Amino acid sequence: MSRSQWEELADWPPEKLVALLDQLGEVGRATLLHDWAVHARPEQLPPPGHWRIWLMMAGRGFGKTRAGAEWVRSVAERDGKARIALVGASLQEARAVMVEGESGLLAIAPWWDRPVWHPALRRLIWKSGAQAMLFGAADPESLRGPQFTHGWADELAKWPYAEGAWDNLMLGMRLGTFPRVLVTTTPRPVPLLRRLVGQGGVVLTRGGTRDNRAHLSAAFLEAMERDYGGTALGRQELDGELIEEPEGALWTRALIERCRVRPGGWAQDREGALVRVVVAVDPPASSHGDACGIVAAGLGGDGRAYVLEDGSIAGASPERWAARVAALAMRLGAERVVAEANNGGDMVASVLRAAQAGLPVKLVHASRGKSARAEPVAALYERDRVAHIGAFPELEDQMCGMMIGGEYCGPGRSPDRADALIWALAELMLGSRQGQRISSLF
Repeated sequence: MSRSQWEELADWPPEKLVALLDQLGEVGRATLLHDWAVHARPEQLPPPGHWRIWLMMAGRGFGKTRAGAEWVRSVAERDGKARIALVGASLQEARAVMVEGESGLLAIAPWWDRPVWHPALRRLIWKSGAQAMLFGAADPESLRGPQFTHGWADELAKWPYAEGAWDNLMLGMRLGTFPRVLVTTTPRPVPLLRRLVGQGGVVLTRGGTRDNRAHLSAAFLEAMERDYGGTALGRQELDGELIEEPEGALWTRALIERCRVRPGGWAQDREGALVRVVVAVDPPASSHGDACGIVAAGLGGDGRAYVLEDGSIAGASPERWAARVAALAMRLGAERVVAEANNGGDMVASVLRAAQAGLPVKLVHASRGKSARAEPVAALYERDRVAHIGAFPELEDQMCGMMIGGEYCGPGRSPDRADALIWALAELMLGSRQGQRISSLF
C-alpha cells in the first residue's frame, strides 16, 4: 500500500478501518506498521535518480536519524551483498544513535528481520547476508582500507577531522555497481559541509523541526519558537539553515580546523610532555541562566598551548559546577584553576575551595571588554600557537560567534565556553597582558 492510498483511508469511517485491519491479519498489520514508505514524509524518502551523495541537511527533530536508519534497512534487506559503513562523530555516538538509539537500526527493525548486533566487532549482520560496520570520524585512519557499497554519515557537521574521514570514506566506496552515501546532519558552516552543498552531483534535502510536528511535543515546539525563533541559533538548529560565517569574526571554522590535531597523535607534534595545565572557569550569574564555562588547556614543551577539554555545564548549582572543575583539575593534573570573579568573586572562591581544599585558585577580574580580551588569543591561533586536541563543537560555535568590536553572534546569550577558553590561554600564553586584575590567589 502506498502512502497516498494510506492517506485516503483517513476519510474512512472508524468501523470500516477496523474491518480492514482485521482483514489484514497479524502479519499484515505488522508489515504495514514497518512499511516506511507508508509512514515517511516525502522528504524522508530517497530521491529518484542515480545520485551518488544524498545530503539531508535539516533542523533538530526533523527525523534525519529515522530516515537514515530506514534507508540502511531497505538496502540491507534488499541486497545481501551490501557492505555498509556507518560513520558517526565518534564510535560511541555511532553506536548510541545510529544502532542503539530510539530511531536507530535496532529499534526500527521488524521482529522478523532484526539484524544481529556484534558490539565487540562493531558489526551488524542481516538475515540477507548484508553487513554494516561502525566507524568514528575521530579516527579517520580506521576508514582507510575497508570497501563499501553504501555509507551513512551522521552529523557530519560535528565530525572531528572531517576532511580526512570523509575522503577515506569516499575512497572506500568502490563495491557494487553504484555506491551511494547518505549524509544526515544539522547544518554548521564547517568547510566540508559548505563544500558538499556547492558540489555537483549532490542531491540536497532541506527541512526544519516543524516539518515533523506530528511526532513532536506541542510544548516543545512552542518553547523552541519562543526561545530561539528568529535567532541565528534557531535558524541553524531548528530551520536547518546553513548560516555563513559573519564578517569580522575573530575565529573562522577554517582557522580552527587548521589548528586541530588528533588525540592519539598529538604528542608527536610537540617536544616533551605538558609543562603546565590549567582549568579556567567562567561562572554563571545564576544556576538558571547561562552555562558555567569550564575549559582545560596545557602548555607543551614546544611552547604551544593545547586545548584539552571542554567540561562546561548548564543549569548547575555552584556546588555542582565546582565539583566538576575540581574533578577535571585532578584528572588532568592541573596546577591551578583560573576563575573570573566579576560576578560574585567571594562565592566563586568559596565554592571552589569547598570542592577541593588543596587546589590553588586564581581569581581574576576583567578590566577590558570581551573582544579586547579575545583578540590577542585569536592572534595566537593565527600564528599556530594553539591546537585543539580533538573537536569541541559547542565551544567552537561560540568562538566563531565572537566579533571584532565586541558583538556576539553565536549560540546562547553569552559565550561562556569561549570566555573560559580565553582565560585559560591567557594564563598560559599571555600572562598580565590579557587585561586582567588578580584579586586573590590561594
